[in-house]
Amino acid sequence: MAQAHAQPLARGFADPVHEGQAVFRAVMEALSRPGRLRPLVTALAPPAPLTPELAALALALTDADTPVWLDAPLGANPAVAAFLRFHTGAPIVDEPGRAAFALIADPARCPAFTAFAQGSLAYPDASATLILAVATLSDGTGLAFEGPGIRGTARLDAAPLPADWPSRLVRNHAGFPQGIDLLFAAPGQLAALPRSARPLIPEA
Repeated sequence: MAQAHAQPLARGFADPVHEGQAVFRAVMEALSRPGRLRPLVTALAPPAPLTPELAALALALTDADTPVWLDAPLGANPAVAAFLRFHTGAPIVDEPGRAAFALIADPARCPAFTAFAQGSLAYPDASATLILAVATLSDGTGLAFEGPGIRGTARLDAAPLPADWPSRLVRNHAGFPQGIDLLFAAPGQLAALPRSARPLIPEA
């Protein structure tokens, strides 16, 4: 009986230094301008359901000192964890509360924000960053936000997301400087909502 061959490991960045720096700059720009869309173009072809954009962000942001949590669809394919471990050295953790970064391929079923590290008043940067693979991103519709880096107000709409998304954002901002930061990765696009962005919820 022939032995089954292991799936070949998908390639990482062709030019790790320059491609990683370009993605990192895009993330920093997105975080400094909440709600503003940034281009995120990559030639990566990672194992499904890890999208090229999720993979690019993981390769640019994580390393051996940043534990990563994978949601159920990503965790179901061992090739995803193998890809991340090989190209980043990041440890994959089973509990979301231990993660510095969480990769989420099914954002409609994103766990409660409180499941992730919130940081502390003394060390607010010890919180988690959630990276969500969404199908669509728009800065012309959706919830309005105000705060640092936003001139007046900004809007951001993403899909799919949980039904209670607006209330999650309100509670997350209320805990500032504690709380999580959010990165949204759509095909060819990136946006961010740091915990400092205050959602403006219309009164009923």
